[in-house]
Amino acid sequence: MRIVRLANFVTVHTGGLRTALRQLGRGYKAAGHEPVLIIPGRRHSDKMTKQGRVITLPSAPLPRTGGYRVLAGRSELTRLLDSLEPDRIEVSDRTTLRWTGDWARQRGVRSMMVSHESLAGVLGVWGMPKRDALADRFNRRTAEAFDTIVCTTGFAAAEFRRLDVPNLVEVPLGVDLNLFHPSRMDVSVRSRYARPDELLLVYCSRLSAAKRPELAVDAVAALRNGKIPAVLVMAGDGTRRTALAYRAARLPVRFAGHISERADVAALLASADVTIAPGPVETFGLAALESLACGTPVVVNEQSALPEVVGNAGIAVPGSADAIADAVSSLMERPRVERRAAARARAEHFGWPASVEGFLRAHGALPATVPAVARGVVPLRPAVPWARSPLPPTRKPGADEAGAARYA
Repeated sequence: MRIVRLANFVTVHTGGLRTALRQLGRGYKAAGHEPVLIIPGRRHSDKMTKQGRVITLPSAPLPRTGGYRVLAGRSELTRLLDSLEPDRIEVSDRTTLRWTGDWARQRGVRSMMVSHESLAGVLGVWGMPKRDALADRFNRRTAEAFDTIVCTTGFAAAEFRRLDVPNLVEVPLGVDLNLFHPSRMDVSVRSRYARPDELLLVYCSRLSAAKRPELAVDAVAALRNGKIPAVLVMAGDGTRRTALAYRAARLPVRFAGHISERADVAALLASADVTIAPGPVETFGLAALESLACGTPVVVNEQSALPEVVGNAGIAVPGSADAIADAVSSLMERPRVERRAAARARAEHFGWPASVEGFLRAHGALPATVPAVARGVVPLRPAVPWARSPLPPTRKPGADEAGAARYA
């Protein structure tokens, strides 16, 4: 099948979403499908990559968003979609791209919306009044516009579940367990940021208001006030960097900026003692999962989806600097070998092959002749017991049968 994927808010600094798109594209391609990704960018490009065909459409940056861009030219995008003749579309933006659900329905193309955030949570960060009611109206329309809604955690699915949405499924994302591994620990990387007697903390995410990076800075202050020699590396960039640098002026906080090489990210995470993920609206948290895969435990915000991701390999606390500092201290009281082994063991529950298979099943793009259980994969479970089957007819007669025969 030709699976055309559309995503907004993708930049060179968009770690989690960009990683998910890349890994899913590679998985679709390996399964014998034809993935096509359409994203906004500075200029037009059309190239073949390891994740399939990637088309970039010129788009202006949104003010005060740290370089985010959106696919704003509806007519141009419509013509492109028509020319691609997809068998499926997969959309990763339920705000400006919701109209593509109607485009797909008019042409008999099955559609999927991937919910990467809690809309009510984001509206709360923006200070919107009556955010739950507003999110409910928006989410109901989204569910009506698309054949399938995919959420990556129960946290993200909750705002759809309370609406009794019948076309909702949950598919967790994954982590590269080979790239992100405890063996990536590097003494030279650690010594670059901390002395042997210091506690090395890492914040690895975008420096934006929604991520609450200031809590990581303030937690270092709280730890040092308690005579714990903690230092912090902030790996990421964003609109809050200047304000954070001012806030951390008297603290041992290093701003590493955006780290483009994934191996370098893995080395930093594996060399840390604890990773801090303070964002209250995280709906999966790939950076936290990558930290666990490297053997480094994580302190997370209890309001986010991360408690269900990290399990007992981390600690979930209220969104305050003192609570984060106390959790860091608690984690460090656990024997080193024990806490690192628990982190790695938890991450091994999340592999990209299972995630890719779950997404393909939601697309109806798996061969029916090979049961998931036979391959040792946990079957995709509907988020509600009466969710309709995500095995739809395609726009092209016989495409499902031909596709199944091709990679059976």
